[in-house]
Amino acid sequence: MPSTPSAPSRIAVYSGTFDPVTLGHVDVVRRAAGLFDRLIIAVAVAHHKKTLFSLDQRVGLVQAATKTMANVTALPFDGLIMDFCAQQNACAVVRGIRNITDFDYEAQMAAMNRKLRPQVETVFLLPDAPLQCISSTLVREISKLGGDVSQMVEPAVLAALKATQTAASSAASKGA
Repeated sequence: MPSTPSAPSRIAVYSGTFDPVTLGHVDVVRRAAGLFDRLIIAVAVAHHKKTLFSLDQRVGLVQAATKTMANVTALPFDGLIMDFCAQQNACAVVRGIRNITDFDYEAQMAAMNRKLRPQVETVFLLPDAPLQCISSTLVREISKLGGDVSQMVEPAVLAALKATQTAASSAASKGA
């Protein structure tokens, strides 16, 4: 009996700084992992931002948050996301959108990405409604001010946030 040729693997890339990865991100990852054969979470170097966590820490936290998803991997990347997609043979870029402001920005990015690499589609996914208000920026700020972010991040991320607060408090008390 002749074997049938296998379909090419459908690979998608979900990029961001993930500083830190939130439950909203994890929800988008879970949804995207169900749509594609393989999902690569591309953790950006983020030259333009001062991140709370190093690149290695952010990749590690993403890996910890997605460890139960067999078809998901996290890799660091630098440069244009369309170049990274070409290197990974990706057919799609996944983008999470929480609101109309995100949509306006992401629609512009999708149009530009299509000019750079027309064969790569952009797929927009909405996180579950209770997670749509969560952003990494707000998580960092709430955590820095001593607020409870346990309902916004995975336990490993919560522990890492607490560790940065402890280190910051220790450094501040030594400087006083």
